[in-house]
Amino acid sequence: MGSRTRTVSGHHVAQKDSLQACLLYSVVVLLAIGRTWVVGLGTYTLECGNYFDGVLVLLKSFVLSLFFVFSAVVGAEEINGESFRAYVAEVRAEALSRGIRSETLDVAFVGVEPDPRVITFDRRQPEFVQSFAQYLDLRVSESRIRQAREYYAAEKVLLDEIGDAYGVDGEYLVAFWGLETNFGRYQGKYDIVRSLATLGHDARRSAFFTKELYAALHILDEGHVSKESFVGGWAGAMGQNQFMPSTFVGYAVDYDGDGRKDIWANKKDVWASIANYLQRHGWRKEAGWGFKIDATSVFPAPTAVAAGCRALRHHSQKLILPEWQAMGVAVEGSDSAETYALIKRADGDQFSYLVGGNFRAILSYNCANKYAVSVGLLADLI
Repeated sequence: MGSRTRTVSGHHVAQKDSLQACLLYSVVVLLAIGRTWVVGLGTYTLECGNYFDGVLVLLKSFVLSLFFVFSAVVGAEEINGESFRAYVAEVRAEALSRGIRSETLDVAFVGVEPDPRVITFDRRQPEFVQSFAQYLDLRVSESRIRQAREYYAAEKVLLDEIGDAYGVDGEYLVAFWGLETNFGRYQGKYDIVRSLATLGHDARRSAFFTKELYAALHILDEGHVSKESFVGGWAGAMGQNQFMPSTFVGYAVDYDGDGRKDIWANKKDVWASIANYLQRHGWRKEAGWGFKIDATSVFPAPTAVAAGCRALRHHSQKLILPEWQAMGVAVEGSDSAETYALIKRADGDQFSYLVGGNFRAILSYNCANKYAVSVGLLADLI
């Protein structure tokens, strides 16, 4: 990462007023937005990183929050209650045919009403245009690095045990955990069944969210979590590792053998579930992810992407390190077996990134280059 001399966790007396201003803006935004927004803005409100950029993002977030609150009120009229109830009845009937118990469905759907907020979020998701440096300063902050190191040191025996069992580096388990929910602190407060039923009823992505709703009902039916604790992000991501319900069904692990795959409160299950997911997406222990290089104008032909992760559209073709060196890219090493792609540099970025090893496995978790680089850098710094 680039240098960061001004952070919330710093102790520079000369910057005291600016740091206080950063914290003040954080408090104002938290009060204005309310508890349901903490998950989405936790990175910005509680870890300002470079405080100047952090304040700018907070101000944008505050303005957008007012817009969303107003939009949610207006959007309440857009959902047809009778149509929603008919949709829930159809889902219930299909769930019964799939073997889900009627008692589970009674609990899941009792008093369920559409949530207009999630429709607003789904249709009007804000996109903050940030450089790599701005994004990484906020996501891989000094505070998060410090906490990641502390957690890793305290839980090293268990993390190494899980890592060895699944062939995954323990540092990456902490990195994913830290970036997804700030080490389990911000998991979301939205009722998973209500959110997915609302999005499944909406025509825009009905098939996808209805599939997730059936998976969510399956999770409840198996007793992994109570209805009261079955909460997460507005779009259905849940637990300390933010799995979608279908991902939970496919990859969640009951590591301690207590009969529940508890990714909400059990760190053993959280870390083992992340490890299982990565292993099954091609993770190779100690293969790394890539590294930062000085910005370069060199960019070979882009990689061919027919479908799947859109982040790959910003990757060059993969070359071995000697080939990159022959093109004038300043990079150390001579490993002739591993190939690396260059992430296309945006205007204003000081650095570029050569990525290989486990980078695509990281992208399978969240298909965004900045996110994947942040995972790699945080793991490297633990």
